[in-house]
Amino acid sequence: MLCQFSFQNFMSYREETTFDLQAAAIPEFKDSLITKEKCSALLPVSVIYGPNGGGKTNLIRALSCLITTVVKPIHDLGSTRSHIIVQQRTVAEPFLFDAVSSKEPTEFEIFFRTEKYEYRYYLAVWKDEISAEALDRKTIGGKKPAHIFYREGEEITLGNILNKENVNTRVNGRMPYLSFLAINYNIPVIVEAQEWFESCIIRNYGNPTAEMRIMISDDIKTKNQILLLLNEMGIDVEDYRFDEKEEKLYTVRTIEGEKYELSFDHESEGTKKLIAALPVILVALREGRLVIIDELDAKLHPKLLRYVISMFKNKKINQYGAQLLFTSHDMATMKNTIFRRDEIWFAALNERHSSQIYSLYEIRREDNERINSTAAFDKQYLEGRYGADPYLQGI
Repeated sequence: MLCQFSFQNFMSYREETTFDLQAAAIPEFKDSLITKEKCSALLPVSVIYGPNGGGKTNLIRALSCLITTVVKPIHDLGSTRSHIIVQQRTVAEPFLFDAVSSKEPTEFEIFFRTEKYEYRYYLAVWKDEISAEALDRKTIGGKKPAHIFYREGEEITLGNILNKENVNTRVNGRMPYLSFLAINYNIPVIVEAQEWFESCIIRNYGNPTAEMRIMISDDIKTKNQILLLLNEMGIDVEDYRFDEKEEKLYTVRTIEGEKYELSFDHESEGTKKLIAALPVILVALREGRLVIIDELDAKLHPKLLRYVISMFKNKKINQYGAQLLFTSHDMATMKNTIFRRDEIWFAALNERHSSQIYSLYEIRREDNERINSTAAFDKQYLEGRYGADPYLQGI
């Protein structure tokens, strides 16, 4: 589970930026939180709003960049331990609107949680070279983290756990040491960190090709679950089949007692989007994975988007701590009946043309009080009260 992600000097983000999935001490939707003894509750869902060019997608890209930088070399050398569902690799590109940042590394820091431990992983990249890297771990509820390794340039310092393993400290400058260890050794602490990164699912539904990448399952239970969800969402499909010769998916409907097959290409854009997204979402819910989706709302009816969100917020469905992080332009779902205040984030450019993010919970009114949990979030956003306003002034 993702706890917190920080980064700086990445694309439109110049300053250190922190995205936090630790729940604030507020009363709304308490039953939906991911809870565990001796540690902070986590949010099952977070959404990022804001104008085009404000930085929504670049925040998603920053997290994707860190994940794919770790996972790609492991995948390329056939050393993965989990089923990877990553759309494409994102390259670290620095902020370019000043003379200094292009000569400085892009930095990432992530905190994530497994069953027994909390991990901190830090990575600094400049021109595809790893300039610094570190991995720490502490027991959930513990105070002092154990240093697994620290890397500064070509020099790598090992903590006590790795010192006992007699591992090699010479690694290619372009490869993360975490990836190197995962490929060459079977050390439990490294395996656990590796499997968390591999479990992350990354999708961009602003990219039309994403809708054509469908995880077809022959498992009857999974297939029935997909069909059940499609019908619950109002899409009347009783079956589907994949023709291996044609390499084409067909959906099946019965109309007045007759069965008809329709090519996936001929389905509505919203139906294609759901058929592409649902298998990924079900995998996440079944295995407790993090799902990162850019433009989840694209071509999707607000009612269907609300249904997807509700699955992650329903503990009977989301039993293993799956999390959904997505960007959206859809105002119909910016409601206090759907989101907590700390689940709604905004991305916008500041006066220096650098992106910044902040949550609705962080915003203060003119009387210095927080936005009320019963406020009309969508209405106030469109009135410009929250900033990150996509609409022209004076209209």
